[in-house]
Amino acid sequence: MVFAHDTALSLRAAVALVNSAEPPDTLTSMTELDAFWDEFGYTGRHDHDDAELDAVRRLRPRLRTLLTAERDDAVGIVNDLLAEAGAVPRLVRHDRFDWHLHVVDPETPLDERIAAETAMAMIDVIRADELSRLGVCAQDDCASIVLDLSRNRSKIFCGTTCSNRAAVAAYRARNR
Repeated sequence: MVFAHDTALSLRAAVALVNSAEPPDTLTSMTELDAFWDEFGYTGRHDHDDAELDAVRRLRPRLRTLLTAERDDAVGIVNDLLAEAGAVPRLVRHDRFDWHLHVVDPETPLDERIAAETAMAMIDVIRADELSRLGVCAQDDCASIVLDLSRNRSKIFCGTTCSNRAAVAAYRARNR
């Protein structure tokens, strides 16, 4: 399943945001929030203050619940997030992106925009019955979320660190 660009980008952003809470926390400063903003191409309101950082950090557990939910449970969370945001989908084109969906006003606080955009992305995932593309890292001591957008659905680790640790452990086990 190939998702639209805005869907894939919103899913990547949500996974990165949720995973930022895993030790060590990587979203503790305005510099880190700005880097997140830049990496995922957010536009619109960005207050650059501690209140905004705290609001985005508080969103992480709720997004984790959504990204790890069973399909029917995810539907309720998505509907709640969209209702809370007062979502009104509209097509927009800006910067380097062609037509895509925005569901809230660009002046809506960042945490609310992230929640609404994640909910919209999850609509595509739910409708396509592709929740198996989201899971928890296969490394025993890691609780990070894995987003597998590969064609062959082979991604089981959250990143190269966990993948390398598993490979080293397997190598050592074979050589015992």
